[in-house]
Amino acid sequence: MKINKFEIENVKRVKAVKVEPSDKGLTIIGGNNNQGKTSVLDSIAWALGGNRYRPSDPNRKGSVTPPNIHLTLNNGLVVERKGKNSTLKVIDPNGQKAGQDLLNSFVEELAIDLPKFMESSSKEKANTLLQIIGIGSQLVELEQKENEVYGKRHTIGQIADQKKKFAKEQVFYPDAPKELVSASTLIQKQQEILARNGENQRKREQLKQLEVRSQQELDQLTLLEKQLADLKVIHEKTVSDVTIAKKSALELRDESTDELEKNIESVDEINRKVRANLDKDKAETDASEYIKQYEALSTELEDTREAKSKLLDNADLPLPELSVVDGELTYKGQKWDNMSSSDQLKVSTAIVRKLKPDCGFVLIDKLEQMDLDSLKEFGQWLEQEDLQAIATRVSTGDECSIIIEDGYSHANGDDQVKAELPAAQLSWKEGEF
Repeated sequence: MKINKFEIENVKRVKAVKVEPSDKGLTIIGGNNNQGKTSVLDSIAWALGGNRYRPSDPNRKGSVTPPNIHLTLNNGLVVERKGKNSTLKVIDPNGQKAGQDLLNSFVEELAIDLPKFMESSSKEKANTLLQIIGIGSQLVELEQKENEVYGKRHTIGQIADQKKKFAKEQVFYPDAPKELVSASTLIQKQQEILARNGENQRKREQLKQLEVRSQQELDQLTLLEKQLADLKVIHEKTVSDVTIAKKSALELRDESTDELEKNIESVDEINRKVRANLDKDKAETDASEYIKQYEALSTELEDTREAKSKLLDNADLPLPELSVVDGELTYKGQKWDNMSSSDQLKVSTAIVRKLKPDCGFVLIDKLEQMDLDSLKEFGQWLEQEDLQAIATRVSTGDECSIIIEDGYSHANGDDQVKAELPAAQLSWKEGEF
């Protein structure tokens, strides 16, 4: 739906304006400040958008005739607001009456209130776009997952760094054993060695006793000739025992307890070193585990971001290079506050068009922010998109389609005022176009 013609009388600063905008592309309403340009757009918004767009004081100052607005749309509808109460009247091509609900069905709210979109926050703009292309809930879910994974990965990374630093600061003793030393075990081993050494000592004492006994017996032999035969037998046996005992004694080797005594004395120091080494090993193991978790979360984060990118790549976006990054609208890689004014207008217009494709027009106020080259490029884009834009600009240059002067419309480049000019031009009467 587009606007074929609009006629406005006695609304705000407008005295009488009649315009037939271009079917597509840019129709610029020019003029100096305070001449009634914005009043024209406010009138169209009021006519099509309903009483929520009604100016607080719509009557032109000094006029005794109430506001009168008459719009003809390209689908044949005629929209009027006139009379004391500025009552809405909508007539369809068949002559049947209709109302605001019919207008709302094909007039997009933002098309008549573009600043509402442009002044919204970056998040709100992005949400509007995501709702249009139907992936808002999916992207929100992915962004929530991305934030959750990022937060988890950040925490794991901090812990891994702390563990790694802690492990690096731990003292390590390369000469310490792998396990803690038990003092009771060392004492038990010492006692076993002492017991074996005691047994050896008993055998040595036995040898001495046998040697003494042998000597006594030899002495007795010289004195006891009569008992010689018996003593010889006994002596022979004793000599045999002595030989065996000597042989056994020669094979005996005492074990040293010096090392165990040394270990018993230093067991606390050894165990301190062992515990320090165990703590260092555990710290290094913990750090390695957290690093693995961090790497896994990094992979998950990349996968989530790739899914977001694919979701937007496959979406039916209003403009090429339009996207949503970190919940904010971007165009050509730039966020809203870094876009040029012309790009902001282009993005806003494209999104408004996408919101309600049946609405083929948009109202734009204060277009002086664009230079002439940007205006030309914007107009060409509008024609390419089959969009109609009715805009105002503080200018009286050739780029303007009409000029508003003191509430009246002039054809640009024509010194003659159109038919709705004041009585001095003998053509306009209040209440009539």
